[in-house]
Amino acid sequence: MSKAGTDTGSHGQPAHDPRHDPDHDPAHDPAHDAAHDPALAGLAAYVVGGAVRDDLLGLPAGDRDWVVVGATPEQMAKRGFLPVGGDFPVFLHPVTREEYALARTERKSGLGYKGFTFYTGSDVTLEADLQRRDLTVNAIARTADGQLIDPLGGAADVRARVLRHVGEAFAEDPVRILRLARFAARFSDFTIAPETLALCRRMVQAGEADALVPERVWKEISRGLMTATPSRVLDVLRESGALPRVLPGLVVDEDTGAELDRAAAANLPLPGRWALLCRHTADAGALGARLRVPAACTDEARLLPGMLTALDKAQDDAVALDLMERCDALRKPDRYLDLLKAAAIVRPVDIDLWAARVAAVRAIDAGAIARAEGGDPARIKPALRAARLEALRRSG
Repeated sequence: MSKAGTDTGSHGQPAHDPRHDPDHDPAHDPAHDAAHDPALAGLAAYVVGGAVRDDLLGLPAGDRDWVVVGATPEQMAKRGFLPVGGDFPVFLHPVTREEYALARTERKSGLGYKGFTFYTGSDVTLEADLQRRDLTVNAIARTADGQLIDPLGGAADVRARVLRHVGEAFAEDPVRILRLARFAARFSDFTIAPETLALCRRMVQAGEADALVPERVWKEISRGLMTATPSRVLDVLRESGALPRVLPGLVVDEDTGAELDRAAAANLPLPGRWALLCRHTADAGALGARLRVPAACTDEARLLPGMLTALDKAQDDAVALDLMERCDALRKPDRYLDLLKAAAIVRPVDIDLWAARVAAVRAIDAGAIARAEGGDPARIKPALRAARLEALRRSG
């Protein structure tokens, strides 16, 4: 369970219902009948956050997070709940393995998203727990029997399609700027309340965004890139002033957002989307290193600009072969095709033709050529290149 609420579910077709599977175990069913659960008998437990929000939006059910009011860690353990929390008490249900967190409040004690002190006493109310959350749409609770508890007007904001901060405590956690950008990208028909965007600007000006750790920035940015409208991540970060703070050195132009949205429509994987985001950035490698970006993303960001340049001259078989070798297409053909798909977002690319050309080059038997040349490296290299160029010529 995240400190600022949980984002579950996604846009799309209704999820497959596992209860229809012959091997389905009802004990692990997200629709487990909590109202008649002996482990919860007499316990004030509420579903909170993203699961409630997504249900109101008619989206497929994801994992549910629960808040428990008025209980102690000892009482939870006696009921068979398994403790898993680090900073604050979180437990796994003994049967469903859903997460149950004790209601808590939090107090700012330092810069950044880790600068908090938590209080989880049994006197913490549900409303106090909801009050600490980021957005009103994530601050709705539901009882085990389905009754909504909505002291902050989150359901009304769901209906109005508005992302609004719960209170001034939003400003205490800079991760919430990133989460706001991600939610705006995921829920593209939502607007951001003007006062919420203004608060984000004040947070950036106060230096809160400078305290973000790289891993958390990457986690939120990567999730935002994988939404249906990743351009909104850029929009929110730009409008809040956070973009140069969280992605220092990133260079984008007026087409970057549209390219990212086309990449999402084409269902490109994350490395291709990251490469498109970074394609105008001279030192994308430094940015990737700063954020500790996965190697697959770093590699594609490094290779895509050169591919786009080479494709303009790739009618020449020698240029085409050089491009394949530079991108390691012979050993990593799948990555090469992913790069071509990313390039096709920017300019027309005949992907089928290129796939055929790569296949033709890979079909050349390097071992046979080496044997034919008597194992002499000085003869093998030009002979192998000549054979590959001939394969390219024949493949068109």
